[in-house]
Amino acid sequence: MKIHRSLFRSVAVLVALFLASCANQKTVGPATSGKPVNPHPPGTYEHFKAEPSYPKTHNVWKNDELLGQTHNGNSHIKINLATQRGMLMNNGELVMDYPICSGVKSRPTPTGTFYILEKIVDKSSNRYGKMYDAAGNIINGDADAFSDPIPEGGRFEGAPMKYWMRLTNDGVGHHIGPVKRYPASHACIRGPRPVMPLVYSKVKVGTRVDIE
Repeated sequence: MKIHRSLFRSVAVLVALFLASCANQKTVGPATSGKPVNPHPPGTYEHFKAEPSYPKTHNVWKNDELLGQTHNGNSHIKINLATQRGMLMNNGELVMDYPICSGVKSRPTPTGTFYILEKIVDKSSNRYGKMYDAAGNIINGDADAFSDPIPEGGRFEGAPMKYWMRLTNDGVGHHIGPVKRYPASHACIRGPRPVMPLVYSKVKVGTRVDIE
């Protein structure tokens, strides 16, 4: 009888220790709502990248302190075509991560290392844009001036490409434009209107741009 009582007490102690241990454990993984928990501190780049919406988000992440230290003597740009994201760099440190929109399959954005050849704030395309008839009506919203004839009395209006940074001699550049979250341009790299003036101000003719 004593043996049974001793065994019962031992089992009871083990059960109590097990329950206490479980009570002290912290939950890791999905929250009670079923949504994943971002384990990184809010505001950090790790938190930004760990969000389920990345990289498709239109949101921009930037390091304000490092941004103030970045200038055209220590900056370069990285473009990731797979994620459709652009990155302003200060030497090897990330300053800003922003959405971009690159070329479609039929007119792909070239990959490799390039250097900014030209900077123009107020630039328009001399090839792609809108075609108008003599009455001023748009007859082609995605016209190619090199192949689409201008109707008699009509005109061609080049698409705006403000804050233009030329990367190739055949017309590929980085500039303001509609930023779809998939490739949709004529090979240029479009960037958001609020972002491109800032990127433009931090680079110069000769700044390196890596596209991969």
